[in-house]
Amino acid sequence: QVQLVESGGGLVQAGDSLRLSCAASGRTFSNYRMGWFRQAPGKEREFVAAISWSGGRTYYADSVRGRFTISRDNDNAKSTVYLQMDSLKPEDTAVYYCAAADPGGSTYVIRNKNLYDYWGQGTQVTVSS
Repeated sequence: QVQLVESGGGLVQAGDSLRLSCAASGRTFSNYRMGWFRQAPGKEREFVAAISWSGGRTYYADSVRGRFTISRDNDNAKSTVYLQMDSLKPEDTAVYYCAAADPGGSTYVIRNKNLYDYWGQGTQVTVSS
């Protein structure tokens, strides 16, 4: 079992930056592929970014590529995945969730939300115009 806790959300203006954090506990963090998703009111949860076990591979949704950066710190004292969000737009407004995929499989990064096993409670990001 892995527990995930997101933080760092808030209310910002268009063009500002935010960094979200997701702290993991319970198991060896470096064994898990991680991802960020978001869900706006009335919409389905959508993929934002994903990162491989070591952090060597990443993948982004087209809508955030070039503006957002996913990274991770596998040090036992940190066990955290980050989402640096720059040049924020009003359409980035959503609840942001981090997710972890159980060990196993050979896919370095996972975009399909149904393949993740653990989810955080979410953190609200609101971007005003």
